[in-house]
Amino acid sequence: MKMPNSLDQLKHKHDDFSKGSLINVDRKNPFDLFGIWFQEAIDEKELESNACSLSTVDSHGQPSSRIIYLKEMWKESFVFYTNYMSQKGTEMKGNPLVSLLFFWPKLERQVRIEGRVEPLDAALSDAYFNSRPRESQLGAWASEQSQELSSSQDLLDRFQSYSEQFGSIVPRPPHWGGCALLPSKIEFWQGRPSRLHDRIVYELQDKSWKIYRKNP
Repeated sequence: MKMPNSLDQLKHKHDDFSKGSLINVDRKNPFDLFGIWFQEAIDEKELESNACSLSTVDSHGQPSSRIIYLKEMWKESFVFYTNYMSQKGTEMKGNPLVSLLFFWPKLERQVRIEGRVEPLDAALSDAYFNSRPRESQLGAWASEQSQELSSSQDLLDRFQSYSEQFGSIVPRPPHWGGCALLPSKIEFWQGRPSRLHDRIVYELQDKSWKIYRKNP
């Protein structure tokens, strides 16, 4: 089968990578390097620089991935928020080992993060929820996230019902809150010419970070 023209053109495209290097990186802490890269992604105006792919695994060993937004870094953990009863919430409860992947194409960079996820402190979840727009707060109550939806009208009716139930202050739903990913391994990937990409890995061993390089 012949591929569509657009894909066929991409097949023969041979862009080289030349935006950066990890040759002289001397950071002993991966969070310092991530903070630098994250700020550079913002400065470069990467589209949705805090967007990343979260991968979880269900009870049958089936992985699934979706795009989420990193909201903050707290005590050397990566924090995002979700409905704990959603597909990802249920899968993380059954298997807390997850991974995150950041991709910043303008900078020709990727960051892979593997580790264990834990519920965020309730006070921090409350603080973040209270900072959200009222419509988003009501949406967290109305959406039975990842469950089969019988009709869009049912969702709108639930939204309206909660809007009438709550006044100007909407409490955080008990099934909604933050997740803190505590990393055990972080890999920084920098595209390089001739596909000789730089890959530096920080792996947590005995409460300290072992640093090594990988072949591209």
